[in-house]
Amino acid sequence: MSEITEETATIKVSDHEPGDHNVEVMGLDVHNPVFFVSALIIIAFVLFSLIFHDAAESFFTWLRPTLTELFDWPLLMAGNLFVLFSLALIVTPLGNVRLGGVDARPDYGYLGWFAMLFAAGMGIGLMFFGVSEPLSHYASAVGGTSLEGGLRTDWAPLGGAANDPAAAKDLAMAATIFHWGLHPWSIYAVVGLALAFFTFNRGLPLTLRSAFYPLLGEKVWGWPGHIIDTVAVFATLFGLATSLGFGAEQAIAGINFLYDDIPTSETARSLLIVAITGVALISVIAGLDGGVKRLSEINMVLAALLFLFILLVGPTLVIAKGFFTNSVSYLTQLVPLSNPFGREDTNFMQGWTAFYWAWWISWSPFVGMFIARVSRGRTVREFVTCVILVPTAVCILWMSTFGGSAIYEVVANGKQEIVDAAQPLKLFVMAQSYPLTGLISFVGIVLVIVFFVTSSDSGSLVIDTITAGGKIDAPVAQRIFWAIFEGLVAIVLMLGGGLVALQAAAVATGIPFALVLLVMMVCLYMGLRNERRLMRTGVIASTAAE
Repeated sequence: MSEITEETATIKVSDHEPGDHNVEVMGLDVHNPVFFVSALIIIAFVLFSLIFHDAAESFFTWLRPTLTELFDWPLLMAGNLFVLFSLALIVTPLGNVRLGGVDARPDYGYLGWFAMLFAAGMGIGLMFFGVSEPLSHYASAVGGTSLEGGLRTDWAPLGGAANDPAAAKDLAMAATIFHWGLHPWSIYAVVGLALAFFTFNRGLPLTLRSAFYPLLGEKVWGWPGHIIDTVAVFATLFGLATSLGFGAEQAIAGINFLYDDIPTSETARSLLIVAITGVALISVIAGLDGGVKRLSEINMVLAALLFLFILLVGPTLVIAKGFFTNSVSYLTQLVPLSNPFGREDTNFMQGWTAFYWAWWISWSPFVGMFIARVSRGRTVREFVTCVILVPTAVCILWMSTFGGSAIYEVVANGKQEIVDAAQPLKLFVMAQSYPLTGLISFVGIVLVIVFFVTSSDSGSLVIDTITAGGKIDAPVAQRIFWAIFEGLVAIVLMLGGGLVALQAAAVATGIPFALVLLVMMVCLYMGLRNERRLMRTGVIASTAAE
């Protein structure tokens, strides 16, 4: 079936409606078999990890380095392809396509849209790694390289910068921005754009399988589609659990930093996850506009205030200069850092970059679907520009401010205690260099917690949409179910090996999903090319600037 609807000038390619294969059980409206297969496997995973705790810990400790070593170059290649494809959309006529049809207009203004992009995309990560990652790369780079048995044993990016603080700082910032700039946001953009296009321009349900309609046709509603959506649920859940684990680590470390009598044990972190998941449930019940959007805007204001405070009371001129020098360093080192072959810095490439790419890919169904849901009415060019270039610029500014300030305190003022601090504590230790330390730390904790809530809330909305066959008005009880299980999975992984287990789970789900995304990219190109052809031939009247 293929028809153009006069109201929206979009093409409806299938009679399938969201929830066609759903069943109603105990007041729930869920997709059969995606919901049941996903839920049962996740429940089995939780029980296995709790019952066989020691075996799970050993397994996760082995899994992450093994996977990143085996799949380092395919992950880097995939990341590069996503960047090149996304940037090409900006400069080609395909960018004129409007999501939702020629007369569609955005549902949200730029401020609310950007707020939700950042809250869903990498809010917790920017708080956790904003200080710690630049410092880590700086310390590795300035320490130089070391060999054992002819192989590099150091963690310095590329060739390092032994005993050269200025060059080490430039390389550290370039490596950090590389992990938070064009590549992750291009991954999100491909998924988000594919889902938005096939939902709003082809009348298909808002679920991952819809993006594969150009290749699978009506078979997408059968077992091939069930497998795609089920894998997407796993990738989303475990990618999200990793971020929640990072957030819990940093929040409990910050609370202990402010109040010494607060423990930092596994029990304390688990209780924190339970408490914040409870708050997320309230946001889930409030819905997208009343929950996620409002909390995202609050967090954007708090993040902006924290950023401005560090900018003004910190080394302002160093930060301002650093934004431009770091941008140049990033662009200069982009090709060497993206190169997947013949690298000697294997620890950096596998331990940092390959992990990050797998993590971003595992997050992509969650972030991509959320971005798609709030991006109706944007042109493809506007979508890609705002989802890739603007966040990359903001990430450069954020990392230059927090990471640049931390490196400055270490180099200029000898604040070695920032380097020596545990990873979750580095932000709070750096805050001791400035006035109102307690307030900075408190705002940082609040930011982590609220980002935690918005991530859990957004993730619940996305997983529920997938497991409800694309329905966005499924019963609230289903979102509550997934919000609870997100917290449970994060707790179980924390108990079964801490952050190593969380990272291993993200990598294990991200690697197979990378292949799914590459196929999705091909389908998106096919869909946009067909849309553009219909616009040129007048089948769909275009109001976009040609």
